[in-house]
Amino acid sequence: MNFIRLRKNNLWVDNILAIKLAKKYKTPFYCYSHSQIQNNFEALNNAFKAVNPMICFSVKSNSNLSLLKELKKMGSGADVVSIGELLKATKAGINNKKIVFSGIGKTEEEIRMAIKKGVLLINVESESEVNLINNILKNTSKKISIGIRLNPNVAGKTHQKISTGGKDEKFGLIYKDFINLSKKIIKMKNLKLEGISVHIGSQITNVQPFKKVLSAINKIINKTRINFKFIDLGGGMGISYSKKEKQINLLEYAKAVSKFIKNKKTKIIFEPGRFIIGNAGILITKIIHIKKSNKKYFIILDAGMNNFMRTALYGAIHQIIPLKKTNNSFKGNLSFVGPVCESSDKFLNEKKFSKLAIGDYVAIANVGAYGMSLSSNYNSRPTIAEVMVKGSEHKVIRQRQSLESLINN
Repeated sequence: MNFIRLRKNNLWVDNILAIKLAKKYKTPFYCYSHSQIQNNFEALNNAFKAVNPMICFSVKSNSNLSLLKELKKMGSGADVVSIGELLKATKAGINNKKIVFSGIGKTEEEIRMAIKKGVLLINVESESEVNLINNILKNTSKKISIGIRLNPNVAGKTHQKISTGGKDEKFGLIYKDFINLSKKIIKMKNLKLEGISVHIGSQITNVQPFKKVLSAINKIINKTRINFKFIDLGGGMGISYSKKEKQINLLEYAKAVSKFIKNKKTKIIFEPGRFIIGNAGILITKIIHIKKSNKKYFIILDAGMNNFMRTALYGAIHQIIPLKKTNNSFKGNLSFVGPVCESSDKFLNEKKFSKLAIGDYVAIANVGAYGMSLSSNYNSRPTIAEVMVKGSEHKVIRQRQSLESLINN
């Protein structure tokens, strides 16, 4: 179900008119639908009901503290990749035993904090990381649980910059190295090898790569004969960014996972980010200028690539929706762009759109994941506010950065 939708030519977020929010809060700002987040979380849980997985939200996709607190209430754990994300997750009240620490470049400080917090798993990605953890613990009686990230040499069939499962990527260990490292870990008195982890990329809409991953994990299990307590399948489940793009078939994926864990005593972990938060967020922005140049109309917005980086970084396509749609259409070459001093500061080209004027509001859609988390102060622009809508209520869950704070740092 879509809780951010056009209804009688007006964009609604849950039970509130988006135009009402645009007039209440200074643009640009991020706006999230609590109902959509809950709907997505429950859809994932229901699809994999037979598997009963542990869902650990990928904090890197959106680390807003209020949002993490809401996910905690829904039963979510957390997948973290830095000490900052770890501390945010614990501050949000997420149970330490539902936190998985991933990432290829964990520092000694981060590992010590993960040990101190007693996270469920530290997923290691190199022999040097294992040696570092072992050295930290060598004069103690502590035993901690770790998992090894497998590089299954499976392409996620997604954008090359968000594909992580190929043999030439920096992530995880290839089959031979995984086997060799597992043998060494078993001999270390302070480490318990309890998990196998894998993540092949993001925005994957085809189940076939995931089926190949399950086959690769089976090969590891058969070779090592280790009864892994946890099998962390990562995230990567894709969403629909346009009407042409299909969302992943969760039921087909769930069927494959159910077949995979039959006769295995293991707990499945998922690390979704985009699937839960992606379509639950919009970026509300105002048209500040309209410029005609060489038969093209530039619709200049007050939101820029510093606020939303995905288009500039990945060439990602996000729909733009008028907050109030008119019956009149504009036909011609339109380019929605931002104010940042870069040619890559552009969002979408259109041939036909609702009639627009300076001062009108539009929303960039499906920006809940990797929107605010990738934002910056580039061009010395303040970071923007985040607003949560819950039914007929709305509140700021992150204040807009003040100019005073910006210029003093």
